[in-house]
Amino acid sequence: MGAQLRVYKQKIASAQTTKKITKAMELIAASRIQKAMARVRASSPFATAVTRAVSAVATYSDVDHPLTVERENIRRSAVVIFTSDRGLAGAFNSQILREGLELAELLRQQGKEPVFYLVGRKAVGYFQFRRMAAVAEWTGDTDTPHFHTAEEIAASLLDAYTRGGEDGGVDEIHLVYNRFVSMMTQSPEQVRLLPLEVVEADDSASSQVYPLYEFEPDPEVVLDALLPVYIQSRVFNALLQSSAAKHAATQKAMKSASDNADKLITDYTRLRNNARQAEITQQIAEIVGGADALGSGK
Repeated sequence: MGAQLRVYKQKIASAQTTKKITKAMELIAASRIQKAMARVRASSPFATAVTRAVSAVATYSDVDHPLTVERENIRRSAVVIFTSDRGLAGAFNSQILREGLELAELLRQQGKEPVFYLVGRKAVGYFQFRRMAAVAEWTGDTDTPHFHTAEEIAASLLDAYTRGGEDGGVDEIHLVYNRFVSMMTQSPEQVRLLPLEVVEADDSASSQVYPLYEFEPDPEVVLDALLPVYIQSRVFNALLQSSAAKHAATQKAMKSASDNADKLITDYTRLRNNARQAEITQQIAEIVGGADALGSGK
């Protein structure tokens, strides 16, 4: 009985230590998510303004710009998967990896070759473990994304898209990331970034009227200047959305872990009390039995 009591005490102490850690991580995630949400809100107006400007140029001009015209034969498609550098976030990484692989399978069925661009150590580790190839990787900047990371990703994607599928590049670009919906919900999102018309066809569901522009010197030069900024803003917004969603997922996962630790502590405390009561009962029974034996021996 004594050994059993020691085991229960050790398990209770272990659960209490785990609860302290998960509670601290929950509080840290709660503080970080407010900053991440503020950055998402701050970046949205600029991304919206750039998107409207590019849409207006593409809609009200007759220029066949290579970035705004869908290619006749799409051979290779870039799939950019946004995960986190750290775990302990529930199904945050697994659901976005599953979403990215399902998109890749759909592209294969359409006769296109998917090529992967990975953001976050979890995606890199997943692909390395399964010996799957990736064109480019970016790690170490997912908790608090910086704009230079978005610039690097956008430059790599734009270079691949400019070269085209025939020269080892890509003919279209898809972004796959977790979108922050609420503290309890993080929704996997698929966005076709280029060619431009497909994305803007989806965004035009709100029937908004784009402003009219006068182009100086001409629409092609304007598109050359605007499209890299457009891609950077969309990639940066995806990074910020993924960061906010990750912190929300971490907070939810750590709260669940703390609740489970509380339940374990309650269960082990009950078992410890039962074992202690059984030990006391056994000791009393042994004393009474010894007293009876002494009394009958007189």
